[in-house]
Amino acid sequence: MSKIIGIDNMTVEELNQELANGAKFVVFLYCISILILTFKRSSEIYLVKSGENTFMKGLKFNLISFFLGWWGIPWGIIYTIQCLFTNLSGGRDITPQVMAALRQE
Repeated sequence: MSKIIGIDNMTVEELNQELANGAKFVVFLYCISILILTFKRSSEIYLVKSGENTFMKGLKFNLISFFLGWWGIPWGIIYTIQCLFTNLSGGRDITPQVMAALRQE
């Protein structure tokens, strides 16, 4: 599993409490294009606590997509818009997948 940013030094009980209070695990998308090649990727996993703003966490990935994503034909424009929309909506919530993976470990 990828590194989870935001759970440093948290106990299992503290993590469960945060999740019960509305925290979630999210990834942010970014897109990089080189003429006819376009790459759409996900960031590391972030723990976003309840009420925490995701704008600053996703800003780096939005900037990457905004400046480097458009240039691929035809997928660059499409993927860039998808990435920006997803990130500005708070990122992709992957809490169920992370919890399933943690239970298996």
